[in-house]
Amino acid sequence: MKEVYKAYMMEQLKNLISIDSPTGYTNEVQDYLCEELTRLGYTPNRLHKGGVTAELGGEGNGVMLFAHCDTLGAVVSAIKPNGRLTVSRVGGLNPNNVETNCVKVLTRFNGSYEGTFQIPNASTHVNADVNKPRTFESNLEVVLDEFVTSAKEARDLGIRNGDFIAVDPRFTVTSKGYIKSRFLDDKASASVLLTYAKYLKDEGLTPARRVVIGFTVYEEVGHGAACGVPEGVVDCISVDMGCVGDGLDCTERMVSICAKDSGGPYNYDLTTDLVKAAKAADVDYAVDVYNFYGSDVEVTLKAGYNVRHGLIGPGVYASHGYERTHVDGLINTFELIKSYIG
Repeated sequence: MKEVYKAYMMEQLKNLISIDSPTGYTNEVQDYLCEELTRLGYTPNRLHKGGVTAELGGEGNGVMLFAHCDTLGAVVSAIKPNGRLTVSRVGGLNPNNVETNCVKVLTRFNGSYEGTFQIPNASTHVNADVNKPRTFESNLEVVLDEFVTSAKEARDLGIRNGDFIAVDPRFTVTSKGYIKSRFLDDKASASVLLTYAKYLKDEGLTPARRVVIGFTVYEEVGHGAACGVPEGVVDCISVDMGCVGDGLDCTERMVSICAKDSGGPYNYDLTTDLVKAAKAADVDYAVDVYNFYGSDVEVTLKAGYNVRHGLIGPGVYASHGYERTHVDGLINTFELIKSYIG
């Protein structure tokens, strides 16, 4: 990968990560995607349900590449008598690793307020039960960084039930090229798709087949890619995250090609073509099975689209927590897309 595209990819990842976009609160990230695609010279289309698509060129045997830009989060479910907030999770936000994370409360009409996920009475010096298990329903709350001591004072700030909670991603890149942040699932792959779009435009290339990219905003709750596939698309590939863990071959520096997940096997022929493309481009890849995973393109099939489906993505460790990947994983994903499409 040329240095200009690597730099652009990392810039886009940082920009996307910095935009709060828990599922259901995604207007800002969609605005950003539309502006960036327009700046690159494309004509983005914004779906009524949410999500952004764009035609990248080419003819025949259309392939659609999906990445999602919604993230885990929460909404305010109640305001306690002491002014603290109980929450209902959005997606698979994990109470075991979100405690002490800084958050924003995104009100509908009164701006945002900072706070922290804590258990009640959080100090070990005053609470003998401080190490009991955490759940959002029983003992995790948002402590506002405002001087509030009652529910009325919290409401006077404009905070209401249903307001969104966005978690601080804590984005950083190490000297060895490791990228650590929440929500690399799936803004890492979203940055790869933007980079592929820039690559085609800057190099003056027409892909060997029609290419459509789609950025979905309801993946974390299970219906991201249920619409928006244009006529003539025959292959749909979810460019999401590859899993890293015991029993899997993928590392954070590789691109993963998923053969099967909890929704069943991916299309055999498409998966085989992806492996051939990885070999042809000398891409560092792994083929794995994810036991506890579901992707956008499985939703596409359930919605009734007559397409083949596949799943690829850079290896990500500690998914749904404080995640880690590597710049090489993003590069290998980019190179696999280039090789597969031609």
